[in-house]
Amino acid sequence: MKLFANLSGPHRTALMTSAVVVTMGGLAYASVPFYDWFCRVTGFGGITNVAEAGSDVVLDQTITVRFDASLDRDMPWTFKPEVREMELRIGETGLAYYEAHNPLDVPIAGQAAYNVTPYEAGAFFDKIECFCFTEQVLQPGETVMMPVSFFVDPAIVDDREGKHVHTITLSYTFYQIDLPEDVVQAALAPSTLTTASQDAIELN
Repeated sequence: MKLFANLSGPHRTALMTSAVVVTMGGLAYASVPFYDWFCRVTGFGGITNVAEAGSDVVLDQTITVRFDASLDRDMPWTFKPEVREMELRIGETGLAYYEAHNPLDVPIAGQAAYNVTPYEAGAFFDKIECFCFTEQVLQPGETVMMPVSFFVDPAIVDDREGKHVHTITLSYTFYQIDLPEDVVQAALAPSTLTTASQDAIELN
């Protein structure tokens, strides 16, 4: 049996397109790791490379890297880059920081999804270390500075499309995720002790 068999023309096309968008959106919302895997496999959204060390070659030619930050609508943190842009020599290792703050009175865990634009620059943007590689947990009222170290591969100057790129934008979006079990247990411990103390007082 074919889906949307009773529909035809523009109505069928519109409904099928909406179904695909809703499905992919739901998967991305439900699982940031799945979204990250999808981007890495398909190259969707300007996904970047990961390097173990900096480049051995540093050119005199420079490139501008801009930094962008956003939050999923359900993420209560505040999140912003320390600086909005920096100019680096191609191949030079850069170090940038993003500031995150949890204004609530409970711990909140987050995971960052990321990309670069223009998309063709993703293949030449190499991260050495990044807060986006692991989940982040902020305690109530906590503010942290999260580093990302990176370089732009000198091979970009020889690429047919990459050689025309003079500015790269690195963007992060933080999503709220479930707290790790150890954090949940630690958060529950004080209330458990308090309850036990109250029971002891009542017995006495």
